[in-house]
Amino acid sequence: MAEINPNEAPKAVRDLYLKATAALEKGNLDYAMELLTRCVEMTPELTQARRLLRQVQVKRLGKKANSPLTHQLAMLTGLPGYLKAMTSIKSGKYKEALVTIEHLLSNDPLNNNFIKLFVDAALGAGIPESAIATLEIAKDYDTENIHVLQMLGMLYTKMGRNSSARHCFEKLCEIAPNDPKLIKALKDVTAMESIKEDGWGKATSYRDMMKDQKEAELLEQQSKAVKSDKDVDALIKDTLMKIEQEPENINYFRQIARLYCQVHHFEEAVEALTRAQKMAPGDPELDQALTNARMQWYEYDIEKLQAAGDEAGMQAKQTEMAQFKFDDLQERVKRYPNDLKLKYELGRMLFDNGYIDEAIQQFQLSQRSPKHREESLYYLGLCLKNKEQYDLAIEQLDSAQSEIYEMDDTKKLILYEMGVISELMGNLDQAATYYKQIYQVDIGFKDISEKVAGIYETRKQNG
Repeated sequence: MAEINPNEAPKAVRDLYLKATAALEKGNLDYAMELLTRCVEMTPELTQARRLLRQVQVKRLGKKANSPLTHQLAMLTGLPGYLKAMTSIKSGKYKEALVTIEHLLSNDPLNNNFIKLFVDAALGAGIPESAIATLEIAKDYDTENIHVLQMLGMLYTKMGRNSSARHCFEKLCEIAPNDPKLIKALKDVTAMESIKEDGWGKATSYRDMMKDQKEAELLEQQSKAVKSDKDVDALIKDTLMKIEQEPENINYFRQIARLYCQVHHFEEAVEALTRAQKMAPGDPELDQALTNARMQWYEYDIEKLQAAGDEAGMQAKQTEMAQFKFDDLQERVKRYPNDLKLKYELGRMLFDNGYIDEAIQQFQLSQRSPKHREESLYYLGLCLKNKEQYDLAIEQLDSAQSEIYEMDDTKKLILYEMGVISELMGNLDQAATYYKQIYQVDIGFKDISEKVAGIYETRKQNG
């Protein structure tokens, strides 16, 4: 089926869509979700309604949307519907499957299993943009979700959106740098992105796209998980030729910078990325790549100084690296004021260096990021603890722990700090309630055993 926009939908569906948007403006999420669900059931190809529906589903769940506990419960209660949808897909009843899956997603729109099922059904029904919309929204809420990134990268590739696919596979290679399949996927899509529309569009492999055996061999070298210096030298030479032929192709500069870094030619890598940066100012990915290359350069020099036994030189280089990292991060925060991840990273650096008030400003902003909210609240609590504003610190930490539904290491750390602050406030009973929550699940966490024992001993002494 061909995907359509609201103006092309039947009048009854258009009316429902307009009512849904009006309900959203009034903050009535439940009613908006009900209306949008009816829209996509009546007209599955209305991708705009599907995207809006997914956003409403996530917003409606709020903090619970990406909770492991939410996923577990949704999978448990939704198992009959999940199995029904799988059967419908296998039978080719894609529209029927989409209806069933929407009910699953209404309870858990960021569930990897449900998303995968929806993508399969949407592709079978011929509405790939709806699949992409669902994956993009999931990626926005969890930028390091490997399953979502892989599905989205593959789908972008299939749709010929090679630049978007490259972004996905670059992120995946950052998360799993030694995965040969991901490395090859990145090289594949980078090659396809670089090829002009000159009759090669139907190629399905590297060799299909190559004019001769030599270039095929170069790309096979490129796909190796571990490359020899000879492999890298050949690839550098080939990429330099491509840059000479297409001096404005940013992808070649990214590629050659990665290659230079592999053979420790960091000055050349920085020069290549600086040239690319001048051609594409305001590209955050290029900025990050340049920062990474410079950091690798510092780390390499530090290792060499350490191996040579030059302690003074090593310490001086470490100080220089720390100053660069601090200055660079501050500069990127100024350039990209809406990047909450950068604000969180700057907050961490400011906190670690004792700039407490400045760190508070960054964490107050970065807590808006779903990915970094709990960590931002945790560090806000530590900042306020540092300022001896203990009641405010407890409030921030309590907000953080209340949003974590599993007793993982992060929640243990937050509860531990709440116990420490309660002790500083002289409230041993309250401290005990926090410590005991950790003690009951992990007696070996930090010095929690001694903390609990100490409180019981103090109570005995006080009668």
